[in-house]
Amino acid sequence: MTSSLLAAALAGFGTGLSLIVAIGAQNAFVLRQGARGHAVLAVVAICAVSDAVLIALGVAGVGAVVTAWPAALTVVGLAGGAFLLGYGFLAARRVLRPDPAAALTTGGPEAGSARRAVLTCLAMTWLNPHVYLDTVLLLGSLASDRGDLRWAFGLGAALASLSWFFALGFGARLLSGILSRPKAWRVLDGLVAATMLAMGGMLVVGV
Repeated sequence: MTSSLLAAALAGFGTGLSLIVAIGAQNAFVLRQGARGHAVLAVVAICAVSDAVLIALGVAGVGAVVTAWPAALTVVGLAGGAFLLGYGFLAARRVLRPDPAAALTTGGPEAGSARRAVLTCLAMTWLNPHVYLDTVLLLGSLASDRGDLRWAFGLGAALASLSWFFALGFGARLLSGILSRPKAWRVLDGLVAATMLAMGGMLVVGV
Protein backbone atom coordinates (compact mmCIF):
# COMPACT_ATOMS: atom_id res chain seq x y z
CA MET A 1 0.00 0.00 0.00
CA THR A 2 2.87 2.36 0.81
CA SER A 3 4.39 1.83 -2.63
CA SER A 4 1.01 2.52 -4.25
CA LEU A 5 0.65 5.77 -2.31
CA LEU A 6 4.15 6.83 -3.30
CA ALA A 7 3.53 5.95 -6.95
CA ALA A 8 0.30 7.97 -6.99
CA ALA A 9 1.99 10.93 -5.29
CA LEU A 10 4.88 10.84 -7.76
CA ALA A 11 2.44 10.66 -10.67
CA GLY A 12 0.61 13.69 -9.27
CA PHE A 13 3.90 15.52 -8.79
CA GLY A 14 4.97 14.88 -12.38
CA THR A 15 1.59 15.76 -13.86
CA GLY A 16 1.23 18.90 -11.75
CA LEU A 17 4.73 20.07 -12.56
CA SER A 18 4.24 19.55 -16.30
CA LEU A 19 1.17 21.79 -16.18
CA ILE A 20 2.58 24.48 -13.88
CA VAL A 21 5.82 25.12 -15.80
CA ALA A 22 3.95 26.57 -18.78
CA ILE A 23 4.97 30.23 -18.97
CA GLY A 24 2.03 32.55 -18.46
CA ALA A 25 1.12 35.79 -16.74
CA GLN A 26 1.40 34.30 -13.25
CA ASN A 27 4.80 32.70 -13.78
CA ALA A 28 6.15 35.81 -15.49
CA PHE A 29 5.03 37.90 -12.51
CA VAL A 30 6.72 35.52 -10.05
CA LEU A 31 9.88 35.71 -12.15
CA ARG A 32 9.86 39.51 -12.07
CA GLN A 33 9.27 39.61 -8.32
CA GLY A 34 12.03 37.07 -7.75
CA ALA A 35 14.50 38.87 -10.00
CA ARG A 36 13.85 42.10 -8.11
CA GLY A 37 13.78 40.43 -4.68
CA HIS A 38 10.49 42.08 -3.76
CA ALA A 39 7.70 40.37 -1.72
CA VAL A 40 8.94 37.02 -3.00
CA LEU A 41 7.81 34.92 -0.01
CA ALA A 42 4.30 36.40 -0.06
CA VAL A 43 3.92 35.86 -3.81
CA VAL A 44 5.23 32.28 -3.67
CA ALA A 45 2.93 31.47 -0.72
CA ILE A 46 -0.14 32.86 -2.50
CA CYS A 47 0.53 30.85 -5.64
CA ALA A 48 1.28 27.59 -3.82
CA VAL A 49 -1.62 27.82 -1.33
CA SER A 50 -4.08 28.83 -4.05
CA ASP A 51 -3.06 25.87 -6.19
CA ALA A 52 -3.37 23.51 -3.20
CA VAL A 53 -6.92 24.74 -2.51
CA LEU A 54 -7.96 24.44 -6.16
CA ILE A 55 -6.41 20.98 -6.51
CA ALA A 56 -8.25 19.82 -3.36
CA LEU A 57 -11.53 21.15 -4.80
CA GLY A 58 -10.83 19.33 -8.03
CA VAL A 59 -10.03 16.03 -6.33
CA ALA A 60 -13.17 16.24 -4.18
CA GLY A 61 -15.66 17.82 -6.56
CA VAL A 62 -14.78 16.37 -9.94
CA GLY A 63 -14.37 12.92 -8.42
CA ALA A 64 -17.99 13.05 -7.23
CA VAL A 65 -19.21 14.13 -10.65
CA VAL A 66 -17.34 11.31 -12.37
CA THR A 67 -18.78 8.79 -9.93
CA ALA A 68 -22.32 9.94 -10.72
CA TRP A 69 -21.66 10.38 -14.46
CA PRO A 70 -18.74 8.30 -15.80
CA ALA A 71 -18.99 10.01 -19.20
CA ALA A 72 -17.72 13.19 -17.51
CA LEU A 73 -14.22 11.71 -17.43
CA THR A 74 -14.30 11.28 -21.20
CA VAL A 75 -15.57 14.83 -21.72
CA VAL A 76 -12.99 16.38 -19.40
CA GLY A 77 -10.23 14.20 -20.84
CA LEU A 78 -11.01 15.33 -24.39
CA ALA A 79 -11.31 18.98 -23.33
CA GLY A 80 -8.09 18.84 -21.33
CA GLY A 81 -6.25 17.04 -24.11
CA ALA A 82 -7.41 19.57 -26.69
CA PHE A 83 -6.36 22.44 -24.42
CA LEU A 84 -2.90 20.97 -23.85
CA LEU A 85 -2.41 20.34 -27.56
CA GLY A 86 -3.44 23.91 -28.33
CA TYR A 87 -1.12 25.28 -25.66
CA GLY A 88 1.70 23.12 -26.97
CA PHE A 89 1.25 24.36 -30.53
CA LEU A 90 1.23 27.98 -29.31
CA ALA A 91 4.46 27.40 -27.40
CA ALA A 92 6.02 25.75 -30.45
CA ARG A 93 4.99 28.73 -32.58
CA ARG A 94 6.71 31.08 -30.14
CA VAL A 95 9.88 29.03 -30.52
CA LEU A 96 9.77 29.29 -34.31
CA ARG A 97 8.66 32.94 -34.36
CA PRO A 98 10.00 34.55 -31.18
CA ASP A 99 8.93 38.02 -30.10
CA PRO A 100 11.95 40.12 -28.97
CA ALA A 101 9.63 42.13 -26.72
CA ALA A 102 8.78 38.97 -24.74
CA ALA A 103 12.10 38.96 -22.92
CA LEU A 104 11.88 39.47 -19.19
CA THR A 105 12.80 42.97 -18.11
CA THR A 106 14.51 42.89 -14.74
CA GLY A 107 15.60 46.50 -14.61
CA GLY A 108 13.58 49.68 -14.32
CA PRO A 109 11.52 51.06 -11.46
CA GLU A 110 10.83 49.29 -8.20
CA ALA A 111 8.09 46.67 -8.13
CA GLY A 112 5.96 48.78 -5.78
CA SER A 113 4.48 48.06 -2.40
CA ALA A 114 4.11 44.57 -0.97
CA ARG A 115 0.34 45.10 -0.89
CA ARG A 116 0.29 45.85 -4.61
CA ALA A 117 2.36 42.74 -5.31
CA VAL A 118 0.00 40.59 -3.23
CA LEU A 119 -3.14 41.97 -4.91
CA THR A 120 -1.62 41.53 -8.36
CA CYS A 121 -0.66 37.96 -7.58
CA LEU A 122 -4.15 37.17 -6.26
CA ALA A 123 -5.72 38.59 -9.42
CA MET A 124 -3.42 36.67 -11.73
CA THR A 125 -4.12 33.46 -9.82
CA TRP A 126 -7.87 33.58 -9.21
CA LEU A 127 -8.98 35.51 -12.31
CA ASN A 128 -7.16 33.22 -14.74
CA PRO A 129 -9.58 30.67 -16.28
CA HIS A 130 -6.67 28.38 -17.22
CA VAL A 131 -5.93 27.85 -13.53
CA TYR A 132 -9.38 26.33 -13.01
CA LEU A 133 -9.04 24.15 -16.09
CA ASP A 134 -5.64 22.84 -15.01
CA THR A 135 -6.33 22.29 -11.31
CA VAL A 136 -10.05 21.82 -10.71
CA LEU A 137 -10.94 20.05 -13.94
CA LEU A 138 -7.89 18.39 -15.47
CA LEU A 139 -5.95 17.38 -12.34
CA GLY A 140 -9.20 16.56 -10.55
CA SER A 141 -10.32 14.21 -13.32
CA LEU A 142 -6.92 12.50 -13.50
CA ALA A 143 -6.96 12.06 -9.72
CA SER A 144 -10.46 10.56 -9.70
CA ASP A 145 -9.27 7.82 -12.04
CA ARG A 146 -7.02 6.56 -9.21
CA GLY A 147 -9.87 5.79 -6.84
CA ASP A 148 -8.81 5.66 -3.19
CA LEU A 149 -5.35 6.98 -4.12
CA ARG A 150 -6.72 10.22 -5.59
CA TRP A 151 -5.74 12.28 -2.53
CA ALA A 152 -2.16 11.02 -2.75
CA PHE A 153 -2.17 12.11 -6.41
CA GLY A 154 -3.55 15.52 -5.39
CA LEU A 155 -0.94 15.89 -2.64
CA GLY A 156 1.81 15.18 -5.15
CA ALA A 157 0.41 17.83 -7.50
CA ALA A 158 0.22 20.37 -4.65
CA LEU A 159 3.84 19.63 -3.68
CA ALA A 160 4.85 20.15 -7.31
CA SER A 161 3.23 23.58 -7.22
CA LEU A 162 5.01 24.49 -3.98
CA SER A 163 8.38 23.28 -5.32
CA TRP A 164 7.98 25.08 -8.63
CA PHE A 165 6.97 28.45 -7.27
CA PHE A 166 9.61 28.30 -4.53
CA ALA A 167 12.33 27.56 -7.11
CA LEU A 168 10.94 30.11 -9.55
CA GLY A 169 10.65 32.95 -7.05
CA PHE A 170 13.88 32.47 -5.14
CA GLY A 171 15.94 31.15 -8.04
CA ALA A 172 15.08 34.01 -10.40
CA ARG A 173 17.43 36.35 -8.53
CA LEU A 174 20.37 34.23 -9.65
CA LEU A 175 19.18 34.17 -13.26
CA SER A 176 18.18 37.81 -13.73
CA GLY A 177 20.82 38.35 -16.41
CA ILE A 178 19.87 35.26 -18.40
CA LEU A 179 16.14 35.94 -18.10
CA SER A 180 16.54 39.26 -19.90
CA ARG A 181 17.52 37.42 -23.11
CA PRO A 182 14.83 36.32 -25.59
CA LYS A 183 16.78 33.11 -26.29
CA ALA A 184 16.11 31.91 -22.73
CA TRP A 185 12.38 32.15 -23.37
CA ARG A 186 12.75 30.16 -26.60
CA VAL A 187 14.40 27.33 -24.68
CA LEU A 188 11.67 27.36 -22.03
CA ASP A 189 8.92 27.46 -24.65
CA GLY A 190 10.55 24.52 -26.44
CA LEU A 191 10.41 22.44 -23.25
CA VAL A 192 6.82 23.54 -22.58
CA ALA A 193 5.77 22.66 -26.14
CA ALA A 194 7.25 19.15 -25.93
CA THR A 195 5.60 18.48 -22.55
CA MET A 196 2.18 19.86 -23.46
CA LEU A 197 2.00 18.08 -26.82
CA ALA A 198 3.02 14.77 -25.25
CA MET A 199 0.50 15.04 -22.40
CA GLY A 200 -2.29 16.27 -24.66
CA GLY A 201 -1.70 13.41 -27.09
CA MET A 202 -1.75 10.82 -24.30
CA LEU A 203 -4.99 12.24 -22.89
CA VAL A 204 -6.78 12.23 -26.24
CA VAL A 205 -5.53 8.75 -27.20
CA GLY A 206 -6.30 7.41 -23.70
CA VAL A 207 -9.92 8.52 -23.94
